[in-house]
This record gives sequence, C-alpha cells and structure tokens, in this order.
Amino acid sequence: MEILPGKLLATLNNPDDLKKLNKADLHKVCDELRQYIIDVVSVYGGHFAASLGVVELTVALHYIYNTPYDQLVWDVGHQAYGHKILTGRRDNFITNRKYKGLSGFPKRSESEYDTFGVGHSSTSISAALGMAIASKYKGENRKNIAIIGDGSMTAGMAFEAMNHAGVADTDLLVILNDNGIGIDPNVGALKEYLTDITISPTYNKVRDDVWKLLGKLPVGKTFTRDMASKLEASVKGVVSKSSNLFEALNFRYFGPIDGHNITKLVDTLQDLKNIPGPKLLHIITTKGKGYALAEKDQTKWHAPGLFDKLSGEIYKKKFDVPQPPKYQDVFGHTIVELAEKNKKIFGITPAMPSGSSLNIMMKVMPHRAIDVGIAEQHAVTVSAGLATQGMKVFCNIYSSFMQRAYDQVVHDVAIQKLPVVFCLDRAGLVGDDGPTHHGCYDIAYFRCIPNMIIASPMNEKELRNLMYTAQLDSIKYPFVIRYPRGEGVMPEWKTEFEEIQIGTGRKLKDGNDIAILSLGHPGNFAQAAIRELKTEGINPAHYDLRFVKPIDETLLHEVFSKYEKIITVEDGTIVGGFGTAVLEFMAANNYKATVKILGIPDRIVEHGTPKELHTECGYDAAAIATAVRDLLKEEIKISVTN
Repeated sequence: MEILPGKLLATLNNPDDLKKLNKADLHKVCDELRQYIIDVVSVYGGHFAASLGVVELTVALHYIYNTPYDQLVWDVGHQAYGHKILTGRRDNFITNRKYKGLSGFPKRSESEYDTFGVGHSSTSISAALGMAIASKYKGENRKNIAIIGDGSMTAGMAFEAMNHAGVADTDLLVILNDNGIGIDPNVGALKEYLTDITISPTYNKVRDDVWKLLGKLPVGKTFTRDMASKLEASVKGVVSKSSNLFEALNFRYFGPIDGHNITKLVDTLQDLKNIPGPKLLHIITTKGKGYALAEKDQTKWHAPGLFDKLSGEIYKKKFDVPQPPKYQDVFGHTIVELAEKNKKIFGITPAMPSGSSLNIMMKVMPHRAIDVGIAEQHAVTVSAGLATQGMKVFCNIYSSFMQRAYDQVVHDVAIQKLPVVFCLDRAGLVGDDGPTHHGCYDIAYFRCIPNMIIASPMNEKELRNLMYTAQLDSIKYPFVIRYPRGEGVMPEWKTEFEEIQIGTGRKLKDGNDIAILSLGHPGNFAQAAIRELKTEGINPAHYDLRFVKPIDETLLHEVFSKYEKIITVEDGTIVGGFGTAVLEFMAANNYKATVKILGIPDRIVEHGTPKELHTECGYDAAAIATAVRDLLKEEIKISVTN
C-alpha cells in the first residue's frame, strides 16, 4: 500500500529544507507530519502515541537548531518518528521496525542525525552532557539538547546527570516533555511535583508578570541581574512550595509552556540558544496528540499494532480454536492465585505493570502490587528490603532492563541470600524493538553469581509450577524465572500447582545416537524438529533441563554416559550460557562428546519478527533438525573413512 506524505512534507528532505520555510508555514508542516505518522503506523505498525505528542517540538528543534552539528539526544526513542521523517528517512519510514529496515529507535549507524543510540530510558542527559563537555574542550560552538519525558525523570541516572551538569559549566539544554505518562501513568513524588507546577495558575501568572516587569527595569548599578534572579526565586517560593527543585541543581528553569504551540516553541528555543549554561525547558504535551482515541487511552495506544485510522478498530487475529495465552498473562493471573493463598506475596515492577501483566494484581490487591516507576535499581533493592521482613517478593523486570540493576542483584540480594523471585519477562529475542530490548544476556550474567537459582519454563504449566515453587518457605535463595515475549503453547493452561524440585530436569523422550538438551521455551522448537526428523527415521532423545543453576547433574551423567553427540538449545547468548554450563560439566567430569551449541550468537542481533530472528540465529525448529542431520552425517563420514 502506497502512503504519500502531504504536499509540504513531501518537499522536506532534510532540516535545511525546513529552515527555508516561513514560521507561519510550520503549522502546516506539523499537521502533515502528524498525519503521515498516523497513516504509516496504522498500516505498518510501531510505537504510536509518543511521537504524536512531540510533533511540534520536533519541528521546532530542527527549525531553530543547526542539526546535526547541534546535537539532539532523544531519551528512550519511542518519540523519534517525526525526527526520522524530517532527517532524510521519510520515504523509507514504511520499513520502520521491519526486518532489515529502519530501527524503531535512534541509531548512530543509521543516520548522522541520530547522535546517540537509545532504547532504555533516562540516558539522554548524561549523553548530552558528555557531548557538551567535549564541545567545550574542543572549542566548538555546538548546542547540545536532551529531550526527556517526565516518566524517564524518575530514574536515578537522570538526577545523577543533572547533579553533574549543574557544576560542569557547559551549554546544555534539557527539554522536559511532561505528559504525565510513560507507557502506564507515571507514579511517585516527582509526578506530584510537576503537577504542582503545571496546575498552579497563580505561579504561572505571577511568574509571567514578574518577567514582564523585569524586562522594563533598567539593569545596572542599582538593579542587577542577580537581584532580578533573586526576586523571581522569591516569588516562586511564595506561590509554589516546591518550585526550586531544578534550580537547586543549578539549572535555569523555564516554563511550563504549551508543547503544542509551535510559534511559542520556536520563539522560546530561539531565546534559549543565547542563554549560556545548564537550562531546563518544561513543556506540557499530550501523548497521542491529534488522534482522539490515543489521547483518551494513552496506554492502549502506546503501541497498538495495526489499526483502522478512521474507525480506530485495532486489528486482532481471529481464531476458530482457543489459543495459548501470553506468558506475561500467565504470570499476571498466577501471582494473583498464589497471593490469595499466601499473604506474604508482593509484586514489584519498574513502570511496566501492563507490559508484565502485574496490573492484574494491582487491580485486586493494590496494597501488595507496586509500580515504583522507571527505577530498576530501586525495584531490586526495595524487593530485598521486603524480603528481609519475611515477604515473598516477585520482582518482575524485563530481561534487558534487569541489566540496569545488576549491582543491586549482587550486593543487595545474592550476597545476603534473600529469596527474591526475579521474573524476567521478554527473555530471548523480543523482535521488532531490536538489540536494546533483546534479553540475550541474563543466563550468562546471573549464572556467575553465587547463591542464585536460575530456571526457564518450557510452557505455561512449567511457569506456574516454578512460580509456585519459588514462593515456598523452603526456598532460601534468589530465584530467577525467565520466559519469552509472546504466546506459549498451552490453550488449556490453568493447571494444578505442583512443586518442582530445585535443579531437576526432565527426560521428555528417549532416543538413539544423539540427544537434544533444551532450556526453556526453545524446547518446543526441539519438539517440532524431532517430529520432522521422525519422518526421516531419525530418533533423537530430548531432555528439558529446566534449571541452568543448579544444573541437573544426574540427568547430565545419564546423557553423557549414553550419547556421544549432543545438541544444546537456548534463547540466550551462547557465550557463558546454558550450552557453556553443559560443556563445563563435561570437562569437570572427563566426558568426551561432540557438543553443538545453538542459541543467540556472539554478535548484536538487529530487529525483526521473533520468527525471522530465530531463523537468522539458527535455533528454530529447522535449524535444530539441520544440526542433528549434520552431526549424524559426520558420524557416517567417519565410519566410511575408517
């Protein structure tokens, strides 16, 4: 389907073309840019509401600043679609998030306008500050701008960066895009602080009146700029009890202003270009602006999939038979079942209640299910604190986001042997979000930590039973349960709970000549491969190890005593992962066998559908079947040679 941009947008191939327009034309540019994003995302998919909310800001930034010499750093990057369209990628935008197409996030290798690769939150101020320090050192007159949402401001890293920027003596502008929501509504004291500023008509009116008055006063010996600044601060202190947060960090604070008023934005940014030092511009926007349904239900329309832009119908696949649930929903319903029986259970998530399905528990047990905001480090350590008081905490964090809290897992949980349950959603290759969101490394980075239990369910029943086991009083160590994004394999998934003995796997099928050892959901790929191989008279054994730590040594002794050819399959990096653990066992016990490790290769894997990426990385059903054939062919060759 051909999607054409508006007539004016079609003439804008880069920001230089945008700068040729009169300021009065920018309203039309914004309208056409917003409509083009709606047209493309409705047909081809992607993140939606975030970019609609910053259309005017995006246009104003590229209109006023000399990009890419002046450097924009977009926090997270969900909101950068307009930026991509205006910076030479308009005609290729239909490939956004598609296999071999444009990345869904800013990416340095994709465009010189993408000054910093992003995907996780709260990195923009640190990165832009680093750029500003380098610009000052090199004597360059670059402007460095970080665009960060209010949701991303809850992460400690953002405040660490502002604390440094306040004394770094650099020309840095932070634009705080305040829309009250990340994916789910924002939480915490910072939200209340920003709301206090935003809704205080007294503060805003008095502040504007003071600035107008100061503009009429002569600045000289009797009335200095320092006195003017102190007068303004005094007024703010009278009308708003908390208006000095950013200024306490030595930032000049401007705003709040309407982030959808393109004329006001252009004029304000033009003024700010001439003000040195660290500055913060606070703009108020509406996520999903310009598409009524997205404005009304911002969580639903964060990334809705394909939809009819006129009716707002979100297309869902229709099936004649019951389908398996998403693993996240199995988690969400199961934790409620367990919590109804075990009053010690708490649920913790860092700003992903919908993504993890902890929102199910939050609705029925709001005092025991807590969204701590974008603050993974805090999520882990507050879970540890709860655990010291005998609580059974399920801390649900995406695998890639758990990387942000690694020290807390080691220092606050593992060393103290606290039985926090870490449910790692989105383990393995997540698909269209690409390398910033793939859960490649958790097996490797957790396996090297003492006092850890690490398990991965092959299906919904196994997930439920691992969760049931993890909350038992007999479990005295941290317990990691990792599972992938998307659907499982069991339409009838609400099974009775059964305790699983820690460190035990399962022999699913006996066989001849060769054994397949799997961990987690890829065991289903192995089963599909075995069905295919059966038609060729090939009969592999299949073992589901379930635990990578402690690994089932009894089962491995059986495997290595019986088979000389072994294939391991996992949805994690092959460096230091499950296959490596099997090799370590083989070496420690003086076994000799040919072991083929299938999993995520030692390179950065780009975006695409999970199916496309499983094929590319060589651990889907077809790849497993091929690996079996290849190993057996080697045996035949050796026999013929002998």
